[in-house]
Amino acid sequence: MMLSDAEMAALLAPAGLRFIRWMDHGEVRLPPLPPGYSPASARPEHGRFDSHPHEVVDVDAPDMPDKVNASWFRMATEYGLFNDNREFLVWVDDAETHGAAEIETRGAWALVQLLGEWNWVACEIEQFRSWIASTFTTRFVPEFTVASLSGRTMMNTTVWGKGTVSTIAICPSARSAQAGP
Repeated sequence: MMLSDAEMAALLAPAGLRFIRWMDHGEVRLPPLPPGYSPASARPEHGRFDSHPHEVVDVDAPDMPDKVNASWFRMATEYGLFNDNREFLVWVDDAETHGAAEIETRGAWALVQLLGEWNWVACEIEQFRSWIASTFTTRFVPEFTVASLSGRTMMNTTVWGKGTVSTIAICPSARSAQAGP
């Protein structure tokens, strides 16, 4: 059963996100990737940008929440995630239950607005909990995907196999701009 608008709004509020509405899949545009590629397998020539090396952090590091939040916001700003109202899309598990026990992953894009007080990590929203991080730590570690309304940018904050967490952005237009004339 899908969560109601009111339930989703209450769920996202602790992260500093104002839920606006669910998006129909046909309304969502994502940056193009070659067939068979995901954001994590994309390469620099596809418009992939990674967190700076000093922003990659161990899941148990004391400064993990601050580093994840700061890196995410830097990249969101730099690669054009937000529109003028700080709105963007977030992929959210829309089922009432969540976790590794589910056989089928369900989700939907939600249009949200980033408020002045926000914190992806401290919110501990179960829908953003990384299941792979549980192999490294009992601590809440977020993992989520966001996209711009323009279709220009998609970002993943993810946990990697070495027990680190960082953000990647897919923004082919930024790669083109870096290449120059």
